Amino acid sequence: MSIVVLAAGQGKRMKSDLPKVLQPLAGRPLLEHVLDSARTLQAETIHVVHGHGGEQVREALADAPVQWVLQAEQLGTGHAVAQAMPAIPDDHQVLILYGDVPLVRRETLVQLLSRCDERSIAVLTVELADPTGYGRVVRDAARNVVRIVEQKDANTKEQAIKEINTGLIAAPAAALRRWLAALKNDNAQGEYYLTDIIVMAAREGLRINAVIAPTEAEVMGVNDKIQLASLEAELRVQRARALMIEGATLVDPARTDIRGKVGVGRDVFIDVNCVLIGTVELGDRVHIGPNCYLKDCRIEADTRLHPNCVIDSATIGPRGSIGPFARLRPHSVLHEEVHIGNFVEVKNSDIGAGSKANHLTYLGDATLGRKVNVGAGTVTVNYDGANKWRTEIGDEAFIGSGAMLVAPVKVGAGANTGAGSTITRDAPAGKLTLARARQVTIDAWRRPVRKADTGKPGSEK
Repeated sequence: MSIVVLAAGQGKRMKSDLPKVLQPLAGRPLLEHVLDSARTLQAETIHVVHGHGGEQVREALADAPVQWVLQAEQLGTGHAVAQAMPAIPDDHQVLILYGDVPLVRRETLVQLLSRCDERSIAVLTVELADPTGYGRVVRDAARNVVRIVEQKDANTKEQAIKEINTGLIAAPAAALRRWLAALKNDNAQGEYYLTDIIVMAAREGLRINAVIAPTEAEVMGVNDKIQLASLEAELRVQRARALMIEGATLVDPARTDIRGKVGVGRDVFIDVNCVLIGTVELGDRVHIGPNCYLKDCRIEADTRLHPNCVIDSATIGPRGSIGPFARLRPHSVLHEEVHIGNFVEVKNSDIGAGSKANHLTYLGDATLGRKVNVGAGTVTVNYDGANKWRTEIGDEAFIGSGAMLVAPVKVGAGANTGAGSTITRDAPAGKLTLARARQVTIDAWRRPVRKADTGKPGSEK
């Protein structure tokens, strides 16, 4: 079996410099969603026919395991499929998909393929309350599909038909090759319509099997930003529902935006306005407060994220407390029972079990041992303008508020650094290290006084 994905459309109605198939849905290109579904079918080859913005498309999906096919001139869907046919063996089934129809399910595609063989082709259809703009599925008195007529070529009776063609077709390769070669463009658009092969198949005595899609959303294409937003809402509902079936509590599914793969343990709680991107793993009884952003992270059991936290490519161990207004940046690992408080940022750091940084702190390129207490306003000064340097803090050390730890530097186990200190050399274990200027009181000092108002122009008032 071979798959052909048509992805050459310009998408003028998008009014965007981005090719239509690269428009984002749940944070990923439309075409990438289609390819995800295609890969589940284990086809021998997936051919992607590209045209407008082709280089952009290829660059955006450079790692995709597909064969790229150029449609230099956009002469219609039939012409597009014909560009891929030279590389497809005659004994294959060919499944034709569209790069702007991203929500079609594997189960539907499997059913479509099951209705195709050497003596039959399968077309995916759907019934719409308002079919305006779509090709109509014309059946005979016995309800057999005999042709598909495009909107601009349909007569009044045909325009009243509610069943429309989605464009997704499965056909035997040898016959498809023959039909494509015989296509003509004598229609209102002057294009080579793929749907004209339906008439050719019927004339040769092949059976046309129509598989009706279970929902409109599954086969909805995207032509403008309004339709894109509709699909975004539909996908949001689907993913929220799947998460709730897995046992997660979502306070408001409509305000939970899942843009990746989320795994949940038991009794996970997610409050409103949370965005989850990439691969996110939430352990048992994890509690996510409102307005949190989670990307490619793992949060282990019984950890609580307070409101307005950003967790990006980080790992949080069990029984942690994060936020509110905390930010964990990539390559940060927090072990069990770590507390990261309000307006604390952690980057590329390893925070030992039971350690705390509760207020207004930056921990970058740092390694903290167990039960370290970091006072408010502490900064690990990790960047010298050219290179990053690490700070190492031993078990049970106490970092006083307002400390500047100028890396590379080590603070030994059990050490204390005095509040307001700028630590530029290693602080020994078990000792108090201070690095402050001597406090001085100037007895003769007087507060400045405003000059008296002289009433002259320009005088201070």
